[in-house]
Amino acid sequence: MNSHAYHQEQSIVDYPKVISEVSKRIAPVWPLDTAIAVNPWWPLRDKKFSDVSSNLEVLGEVKCLMPKAFYQRHWWTTIKPEHLQTAAKAQKYEADEAMLVSILKQTDQPIPHWHNLSDLLDGLPEHAKKITWRDEIVQQISQFCGLYFQHPDQIKDSSQSTDQLYKTWLDVARKDKGIEVVMSEKGLHQHFLDLPDCPKQLCEDFIQILGTPKNFDEYAHSLLIDVHGWASLLAYHAWQDNFTETSNTLVEQLLAIRLAWESVLWHQNKQNHQVRFDDLSTRFLNQFENLPQLIQQYHEQQQALWVWQKALEISYQSELHDKLHTEITNQSQLQTNPDHSPALQAAFCIDVRSEPMRRALEAQHLEIETIGFAGFFGLPIDYALSDSSYRRPQLPGLLAPVIQALQEDREDQTASIVNKLHLNQRQQNAFDAAPASLGLVEMFGIFKIGEMLKQSLWPVKPQHAINALCDNSPFKLTRDGVSLTLDEQSELAAGILKNLGLTKCFAPTVLLLGHGSCTANNPQAAGLDCGACGGQTGEVNVKVLAQLLNDDDVRSELKKVDIHIPITTQFVAGLHNTTTDHIDLYDQALNARCQKWLNEATEQAQNRRAKSVGITAHESAPKAYLKRSHDWSEVRPEWGLANNAAFIVAPRGLTRNIDLEGRSFLHDYDWQKDHDFSILELIMTAPMIVTNWINLQYYASVTDNRLYGSGNKLLHNVVGDHLGVFEGNGGDLRIGLSMQSLHDGKDWRHMPLRLSVYIAAPKKAIADIAQKHEAVAQLINNDWLYLFQVDTQTNEISRYYQSEWQLRLQSQTK
Repeated sequence: MNSHAYHQEQSIVDYPKVISEVSKRIAPVWPLDTAIAVNPWWPLRDKKFSDVSSNLEVLGEVKCLMPKAFYQRHWWTTIKPEHLQTAAKAQKYEADEAMLVSILKQTDQPIPHWHNLSDLLDGLPEHAKKITWRDEIVQQISQFCGLYFQHPDQIKDSSQSTDQLYKTWLDVARKDKGIEVVMSEKGLHQHFLDLPDCPKQLCEDFIQILGTPKNFDEYAHSLLIDVHGWASLLAYHAWQDNFTETSNTLVEQLLAIRLAWESVLWHQNKQNHQVRFDDLSTRFLNQFENLPQLIQQYHEQQQALWVWQKALEISYQSELHDKLHTEITNQSQLQTNPDHSPALQAAFCIDVRSEPMRRALEAQHLEIETIGFAGFFGLPIDYALSDSSYRRPQLPGLLAPVIQALQEDREDQTASIVNKLHLNQRQQNAFDAAPASLGLVEMFGIFKIGEMLKQSLWPVKPQHAINALCDNSPFKLTRDGVSLTLDEQSELAAGILKNLGLTKCFAPTVLLLGHGSCTANNPQAAGLDCGACGGQTGEVNVKVLAQLLNDDDVRSELKKVDIHIPITTQFVAGLHNTTTDHIDLYDQALNARCQKWLNEATEQAQNRRAKSVGITAHESAPKAYLKRSHDWSEVRPEWGLANNAAFIVAPRGLTRNIDLEGRSFLHDYDWQKDHDFSILELIMTAPMIVTNWINLQYYASVTDNRLYGSGNKLLHNVVGDHLGVFEGNGGDLRIGLSMQSLHDGKDWRHMPLRLSVYIAAPKKAIADIAQKHEAVAQLINNDWLYLFQVDTQTNEISRYYQSEWQLRLQSQTK
């Protein structure tokens, strides 16, 4: 067998193992109200990206690369000959420039791909004018899931090994005689009645009927690709249960449902269409033996395109390397003077949208210092409402909250707003859900028109009902229902300050700036908020941290670990609105000089990106940004994290004078202050993985928006208040980014590049951490990201790959 193919040959199919392993190939996707970016290939990171690509193209016609025309369009404009030569050498692809260019002009020879039984039926001439089996199957399963999971208790009750999801679907299918009529297949309904009540029995029976074929796992994976959206949402619940080591079989039950349809079609054709069945079954079963050969053919066909993809990435890296080399050469000292306190400090999220704002703020005065740090500010919290069971994680999806942040003494207000929120959600669902009643819309449509007209003529700032509850009241921090002691609070504060690199020099004002967006009529709004805060704004996190660091008792305890915060220093919580570039402070007013700096930074940042969002020179930028954020019809309120390409872990001095064009995640880090490299380890195992998730969500949404993106935003219908969106009234649940978040109508606004990570730290420390953590090593060695070391002493940039350091010379473009 070819080494690149990742399927496993099996002489005997072990049902529980196969189904369980295949179910784990699906990455989770978070619900709309807590949406964060996810690498859709995360469970496959132990395989080479190119191997995953060829495998997925065979199984589901999935695209992990751009079309040939895309690379051809960038030849000689973005991709230069030296980039192509370097890429070909790195990929060990034996072809000269002329051959690689000619390949882009050639039409690929068609290679067969895998066909599920339903696909083979759809390809029959007699089925040409009928509804396709694939569409009917996906629609039936999707509509069932959309109704079933509207009730949160259903998820909890069905996640265990009770098989409740499968059994409920089977009960619905057995009562639905209309499928037989719609598909013009007399006798079809009987086969649903004959299905086993147990999903395990169903799978075992069907495997036996097929003759326990090799590569059955790949067939099962292909079936999940048909309902990938719902599989991803159910994988999220499995992900959450994993934190508590609770078993979860939802994806396995969904796979059993999809397999049940194949079983029904098998028996229906065997019983009623014997001649057709003989040919159909032979073609179907032959695929199992031919699968490795097909994967190899696709692998070979894609090799040249992987060279072009790498050349595109090298073109970006070369330009960035030149900037870094120049900056290192021009600087004699990268760190700020440890004995000098700045006039203002501002800690921002590492989000790429923070980088232009940091530059704008720093441009106001040399004594302004900005810091890049993960947007949840190191607080492992969830936000709780008093007199309510509501809980909301305020941290990356990789982690589970261990501390609860609660604002007390507001029961009446909380209960009122929570009840109103629930009522609004029920009303909204009645109008907007995919299976909404046309009669209801006709009856109350006039009121809906009134609301739309009012919002069009007199738009108001969108308001998140739960966020409105978070005022400036103090937070109570608890763990397992017990308030944190002073020692625990000070230990938490000390850890955060050390990770921030903020232990010696404090400005009179230290801004703690989370970030969030402001958009109207946007079901995917959480995706524009902070992924490091669980798809929420950073408001709760910065308020909690400011409360901790301004507490006199906590400051006294911090002195015991040699952290002395001057009495004149105040930590001020605020929020960077990424849609408008305003910085809003929550509880304190700044002095006139600092406020002037913030105002001018906002103006500079707004003007810089005005053209990219369609604001003309004749418009007032401040008014135009506010109008966009309030406009319910605006489909491109901001570009989010589009065009992200790099993650730089270094002292700010290395990048302060470089225009990174809003494409880089920036995490401040000084290895000389990290004596045991514990901070570096934290960065490489948390923020680096989060940025990989963001990067590959955008990448995948561009290369295959059909599977990994959410299509046309104008056609979105919310499913179950917050589960996800349909594109139109049916089909699979859509995940990922809409086309309007990636394309401006003329061209892509996101260049699909794998993330380039740059770390200014000793090589040994970086390599030791990479080798210690399997997931990190897999991302590096299997081509899911690039990892570079920046040596500020020798001005060299080296790549770490396959456990070796490879010196990367300065760009050859000069």
